[in-house]
Amino acid sequence: MPAGRTPDVVNESEKPTATVAPLRKAVPCPICKRPSAREHYPFCSNRCRDVDLNRWLSGSYAIPVADDETKADEDDM
Repeated sequence: MPAGRTPDVVNESEKPTATVAPLRKAVPCPICKRPSAREHYPFCSNRCRDVDLNRWLSGSYAIPVADDETKADEDDM
């Protein structure tokens, strides 16, 4: 830079701003269908999170077993 010349100063309001993309797409709460909250994802609240946990612990939810696995267990007996 030549002597006596000041560097070009960019005004803060003229700088382009970055847009923040969400990390996860917004999905409805699986319990009540309201929009999910970041701190309780994928649920909307601590209440819905607890309802889901209770359903798992009480056996309301079940993971299906493939027929091949049940036949293999019966053959072992």
